[in-house]
Amino acid sequence: MSRYWSSVVQGLTPYVPGEQPKLAKLVKLNTNENPYGPSPRALEAMRGEAGDTLRLYPDPHCDRLKEAIAAFYAVAPSQVFVGNGSDEVLAHTFLALLKHDAPVLFPDITYSFYPVYCGLYGIEYQPVALDEAFQIRVDDYFRPNGGIIFPNPNAPTGCPLPLAEIERLLQANGDSVVVVDEAYVDFGGESALGLVNRYPNLLVIHTLSKSRSLAGLRVGYAIGQDDLIEALTRVKDSFNSYPLDRFAIAGASAAIEDKAYFEAACTKVIASRTRLVADLEVLDFEVLPSAANFVFARHPLRGGAELAARLRERGIIVRHFKQPERIAPFLRITVGTDAQCAALIGALTEILG
Repeated sequence: MSRYWSSVVQGLTPYVPGEQPKLAKLVKLNTNENPYGPSPRALEAMRGEAGDTLRLYPDPHCDRLKEAIAAFYAVAPSQVFVGNGSDEVLAHTFLALLKHDAPVLFPDITYSFYPVYCGLYGIEYQPVALDEAFQIRVDDYFRPNGGIIFPNPNAPTGCPLPLAEIERLLQANGDSVVVVDEAYVDFGGESALGLVNRYPNLLVIHTLSKSRSLAGLRVGYAIGQDDLIEALTRVKDSFNSYPLDRFAIAGASAAIEDKAYFEAACTKVIASRTRLVADLEVLDFEVLPSAANFVFARHPLRGGAELAARLRERGIIVRHFKQPERIAPFLRITVGTDAQCAALIGALTEILG
């Protein structure tokens, strides 16, 4: 610990991202990246930005991208906020909308960046336990709070929350913001975006990293009523007035506009997930119901840490969480190509004898 660190830094426990191994020829199923590449239209748009105009700053308002997102979801451009990946959008959200006297509520098993943001910004929070089936119980959130946030589908479980339950949550918490983090919703979940114009306390956050195969570009966005978007913009303009570069604006806009490619890629991932779940169940794995591009699975006789290590010996990387203890038996497995999933099943069959 350096004597030059601020007290804030000394007290932080940073988020630990999934491993990005440098080894070649790995079957990489640990960070929920899409196994299929980005839209060719997105790649073409980004190539078109490689020119003399890079000496100029990008559009600080990202109007082209906001208009593409607004057109896709049938909302107004003023209802759209964009940032460097959904993680940055989430960071601004915690500071702009969730920093109040009452604690923020989120599931005890969820995206582990949420408590990190609370630590960074000095926000009190209360984890809310999932039920025995690892599901969110909406009734547990009917208590005083300074805001509510959760992924839908949840992470790392993949379990979805029905839209009717989200609406019940919104109705019961009219005095605080409800943030629905829909990073994985395009793989079979029910989006809450259709509720945005009816509920001024709803903010929905998306990323282009998963369903649009642009994890390397770092683009995310939020959709809500104008009042919420203005709060995010005020924080952004006090932090970084040019959040997205010219490549990101061009590539993300084209990816959003290429609806056919997006839908085809999601369909392929969903079909592969169905086959993967069936194959895991043949090997006696319990697999939680997933509406994401990953599955959360445990074996009755073999621990998650052991299986992850044995798979790694065979060049297959999956995600294992040691904490909280309740999920230590599980593996979070990204849905890869059918060939990658087959390699995983083959290795597990060998390991399990």
